[in-house]
Amino acid sequence: MPSIIVPAHNEATVIRACLDSLLKQAGVDRIIVACNGCTDTTASIVQSEYPQVTCLNLSIPSKVNALNEAEKHVLSWPVFYIDADTKLSSGAIQKITEVMAQGNLLLAAPEPVIDTSHSSWFVKQYYKVWLSLPYIREGVVATCSFVISAEGRKRFSNFPNVINDDGFVRCQFSANERGNVPDTKVFITAPQNIKSLIKIKTRARLGNMQLAAAKLCTKAQEKPYSQIMRDKLFSKDFFAVSIYLAIATLIRLRAKQQLKHIASYRWETDHTSRQSQSS
Repeated sequence: MPSIIVPAHNEATVIRACLDSLLKQAGVDRIIVACNGCTDTTASIVQSEYPQVTCLNLSIPSKVNALNEAEKHVLSWPVFYIDADTKLSSGAIQKITEVMAQGNLLLAAPEPVIDTSHSSWFVKQYYKVWLSLPYIREGVVATCSFVISAEGRKRFSNFPNVINDDGFVRCQFSANERGNVPDTKVFITAPQNIKSLIKIKTRARLGNMQLAAAKLCTKAQEKPYSQIMRDKLFSKDFFAVSIYLAIATLIRLRAKQQLKHIASYRWETDHTSRQSQSS
């Protein structure tokens, strides 16, 4: 039976919706919420309202430390690592577990569904292009969740102290060992404005740069990014693609600048997508 780990840092506005979606899933052995460095009511919400959930109240505000500590409480695999500001579709856990039991996938994820209903027009244009990229749909990229089999977890020891934990995990597996599972969804709320979008996407790009600089990827792969963008520029989506490329360029330049001061980096968070969510 699968286990679930939910790292949570100041997620009081969204943790209920996340846990409600997880508790509706069938066949789960244990749900572990690793509250880390919380200064809000996240831990008390979990402890008082979800007694069936294992709650860790960790003092260190570190996602990777939270993952490492939570894994000490795991008794069964595969393990689902789910961000606290997301929700899973009905039956997703059972479906992914069944697919992984076939042994072809060591790393899996549900397909991302991005809610841009409260986002600005520029943010919507960005995600319109981003979601159309084949390696987003197929390669366990930026889904805010991932699932590792018992065999796959042997690829590394502890989660290292990196910004991009899912990027680190992804680049330990080759393309034929990982994939998104059809008919399963993870629901992600997009930032409301362009400033918040740039912050979270810079963090992701910086995390990938950090992984490359530290040579932590054992299965790094090149994405056919240039060819894909070139083709899209000559399509009916020219205007949206132009906006996407402009934002992506700014993100890349911003990440390069932050990489120079990686030792003093402070985690950038989008608060606009963390408004109270209904289950």
